Order: sequence, then C-alpha cells, then structure tokens
Amino acid sequence: MSKVQVLPEEIVAKIAAGEVIDRPASVIKELMENSIDAGSTSIELTLKDAGKALIVIRDDGHGIAQDDLETIFQRHATSKIHTIEDLFEIHSLGFRGEALYSVAAVSDVIVRSKTANQTEGWEIHTRGGRTQDIKPCAFNERGTHIEIRELFFNTPARKKFLKTNASEFHQVLNIFTPYTLLYPNISFKLTHQGRDILDLEATDKLEERIADVLNLKTEHLLSAQDNFPEQDLKIRMILGDINIKRTRRDMQFCFVNSRPVFNKNISYHLNQIYRLIMPPEQFPFFSIYLELPAEDVDVNIHPTKKEVKIRNEREICTLLRRLSEQTLMSTGKVKRVAPTEPFKSHVRQSLNYNSAATTFDQKESEPVFDSKPSFSGEAANKDYAYPRSTPVAPSVAESPREFYIPENQVYQDDSLQSKLEKSRYIGSFIHKFLFYESGTNLLIVDQHAAAERVTYEKIIRQMEKGNVEVQPLLSPILVNLSPQELIIYEEIQDDFNKLGLESSMFDPTTLAIHSQPVLLKDIETTVRHLLAGEKVTTRDHDQIARRACRSSIMSGDKLSVEQCEFLKEELLQCLDPLTCPHGRPTVIEMTEEFLDKQFLRT
Repeated sequence: MSKVQVLPEEIVAKIAAGEVIDRPASVIKELMENSIDAGSTSIELTLKDAGKALIVIRDDGHGIAQDDLETIFQRHATSKIHTIEDLFEIHSLGFRGEALYSVAAVSDVIVRSKTANQTEGWEIHTRGGRTQDIKPCAFNERGTHIEIRELFFNTPARKKFLKTNASEFHQVLNIFTPYTLLYPNISFKLTHQGRDILDLEATDKLEERIADVLNLKTEHLLSAQDNFPEQDLKIRMILGDINIKRTRRDMQFCFVNSRPVFNKNISYHLNQIYRLIMPPEQFPFFSIYLELPAEDVDVNIHPTKKEVKIRNEREICTLLRRLSEQTLMSTGKVKRVAPTEPFKSHVRQSLNYNSAATTFDQKESEPVFDSKPSFSGEAANKDYAYPRSTPVAPSVAESPREFYIPENQVYQDDSLQSKLEKSRYIGSFIHKFLFYESGTNLLIVDQHAAAERVTYEKIIRQMEKGNVEVQPLLSPILVNLSPQELIIYEEIQDDFNKLGLESSMFDPTTLAIHSQPVLLKDIETTVRHLLAGEKVTTRDHDQIARRACRSSIMSGDKLSVEQCEFLKEELLQCLDPLTCPHGRPTVIEMTEEFLDKQFLRT
C-alpha cells in the first residue's frame, strides 16, 4: 500500500493559512494591502479584542464585481499578475492570491462590495473556507466592506498561542502605522473597542502626517531627497534631529517601491550615522523612501513580503549614508533642554519609609553623589538586597567592608570582588571607564553598568517594601507618547505608581509625570523604557526595576574623585556587584602579566 498521499484540500488550506496568517495583525496587513491596491482614498479599520473577536475594514476602492466574488476565496486567485514576466516586475503590494484564501480558511468572513458600474452591491459569506451564501445587499457606494469573526475558530492550537489584547493590539499598530506613513494621500481611521485610536485626514504633506501619527513635532523633522540617474534611484528621507531620541528602534521605517520592508543593512548604516550626534544607548527616528526599478527588487522571497532582496544594496547604503550625514550636519537643530526647575523640591517618603541617604537623581552640572558620603551605619546599608551584617567581633568591627555572604557562597581573598574592595582609584577614561589599582592588577569599572547595579538593587528593595522614595515636581514632566506607548501605558499604570511615578494624561497623547523616584536620573528615558516591548501585563518588581535603572549615571557623565570612590563603595554593597542588571560586566581585570606581554616584556 502506498504511504504517499495527496493531502485533502481542507488540510492544504489550513497549512497555507498558517504560513500567511498567524495573528490578527497578519490579517490586517493583507486586508490593508488589498484596499490600497484597489485605489482607495479612505480606509477604516474597526477591531474588537485586538481583532481576535472582530475585524472590520471599509474602503472606497474600485470594489469587487459580482462575477469575481466567489473566485476571490480560491487559492492563487489574483488580478495583479497574469504572466510569468509580471512576477519579475511587481508594482502592487499583493500578488500571490493567498490573502483572502488564507483568511477565509480559518475564520468566518462576510464580504460586501460594489463596483462603479453595478446598480447594487453583492454579499458573500464564507466560513472555514466553505461558501455559505451569496446574495445582493444594500450597498450604495463604491468600495468593499469585509467582516472577519471568530479568527482561528477551527485551528485551536493557533488560537491558544495568541497573546493578551494589549500585546496583539501592539502588533496591529506595528502593521498599521507604516502604511499611514507611506500613503499620506489616503485617510486612515483605526478604532479599537469603540475608541478612535487614529483618525488621519488625507494630506500632501508627509512631515505633517508623520508628526500626527507618531506624535512628533514637525520642527524636529528634517527632509531631504535626491535623484541618482546612474543608479536609476530616487531617495527621500525624513530624519529626526537630536531632539527625537528613543530607547529602542521603534520609530525607524524603510519603504522600497511603496512597500514597508525591513532591511538590516539600511538600518545599520542609518543608525551608525546617528552615532555622530547621539550616544549608543539612544536611537533616532527616520523614515526612508526608496524608488528603484522593479526588476532590481525581489519581493517574492517570503509569504509576508516583509523582506526583500535589493540589487546593488551596498552602493545604495553608501548613497544613503552620504545624504543622511549631509542632512544632519547641515540642517540639524541643536538639542533643546527644558527649563530647569526654580527650586529643588523637598523629598517626601511614601508610606513613611526612611530611605538610604545616597541618591543618583542629580542634574548633570551638580554632584552625582553626596560630597561627603558616609559608608557606615544603617542608613548606608539598609537599601541593598544583602546589606552588610552587624559586627560580631572586634576584629570584624574594625573593618567596615565586611559583607554578608549568603550560604553556599565562598568569599575568597583573591576574588575580583575582594580586589575591588582593596583597590585605589587612579583615574578615568573618556568619562566612561574608571581605573582602580589593586596591587599589581588594574581594575576597570564601567561607570554606567556599575551605577545601574546600584540603582537596581535599591529600587527593587524599595519596591518590595512598598516604600519608594519619591520627589514631587513643581511642574509636571510632559512626555509625548506614540500610539503604541499609549496603549501600553493604559495597561501598566499601576507599575508607574509602584515605581513612584505619579502620572496622568495631560491630553489625549501626552503623559504628565507629577513625581519621580529620587534614585532615577532621566525620567523621560525611564518612561520610554517602561513603555517598551510587548509583555505589558506580566511585569513584576524585578522587570520594572530592570527597565527603570537604565536611566542611572550614563557614560559621559563627569565624576569627581570622591564620586568615583563612592561609586565603588556603593557597588560593593550590592548582592551581585560584578554584573549590571542586564548581564553586562561592571568590572574587568587586567594583570601585570597581561600588560607585560602587550609590551613584549616577557
């Protein structure tokens, strides 16, 4: 008996759908591309439960004729290519003929449509890939309405892996946003749970569309474009100046021949140019638009068409670097700093907690640490995960640097931690690395990583006690939120309160911070880190603290000798002084033997 058999059409449909449709955002991508290809000037998207319960898309495109309604749900049915040659010169967003076929295979779909030359609209209902009904319907205007319900009703395994509404809607925004930046001539509206998230009028001004969608200021956007006839290439770019800084690459877009794509090389080269004006820990906004011959772009390498191959990619990256560097250096604006507060607010204690005396919340021109720190007593020790123990013998009491070491851990005199404790500060390099001499060894401390560790352990300790030391602000710090950040903030407002960030919405897109943790330095950066990522409903104290402590002392902050010595003492108080909360080392060691070898002395 033959073991090889042809799979039934029902199984084939579900396999094909799994390659294209894996979450509501995938459905929305395919539907939006169909609406854009149909010449729509208005696209409205309505969701319930981030698309898991309901997806409705309405457009005013050319519509679907009655004769084509039933055909559109067949696999590889498309109106966008006709010959093999068309495959090598793609001008539309979709062309595979798999979108509606795949969506219909795993959901309940109703399509209503009308073309300009039809007297009435027509409706087709399909469920699980099987047509239920086709009939005339009341549809007066040209265009198409598609309703999708019960996504993955017949593929429970796929449905089980869907995430929370907040996470899924975050992915929807990641799909929806690029098309709004790519087609400013189209009006877009996005509604979720009955609330309008984006409502964008059509415009011919790209900068205004970008500012409206991402909640940026047009004065911080730099525009440049150039034609390169020899390469048959057109480049247009909208770059953010130094005033737009992000904690991750969430505002970086690349479009090739009017298609949103991800290109690692282009992203790398643009970020490298921004290193001229931004520190490594911060990322810029940019939106790059490339137009080149269709035969020089292969979009047929993945079902989602997100990745493309570009001919002469290295040469294009060189031109992009040149144009972007010229734009940033010639038209870029200076950094704008918000006015400083007229007075230093008094520190108040939440829940009557007496906190540690040392803080990292200082302006750059002020000392980062207390000028005369004290290393003994309860005040200097209580805020660490493993504070120093009370002296039990005179010999121990004479040394204020004894540690409480948890059981099953061995404290050896020749350990790196011991060497750091006995070391002496001798200098710094580029306000980033601190040098300490320990016998015949040289210890190098990353000041940012060390400060992160200190801040992290203090924050986590305070949060666990529910006693975060906070500082009320005379006037609130205002932070403009992108649509993604706004959705996440609504899910994790309690996390802000746990951290001591009293907050409220100043207006529909602006967050107002009314108090800040004394331990933290850059509140806007802290807010950006807290609102980054997808896992917004499962954060514990540890995760919150890890994100928040990124705004500790940064590389480039100038520290005095006393501050460097104090940072070492603070670091030695920590449970794990040799790594930062994100796993990077805080201290490395260079031995005399190693240096001798470098100078060929052996």
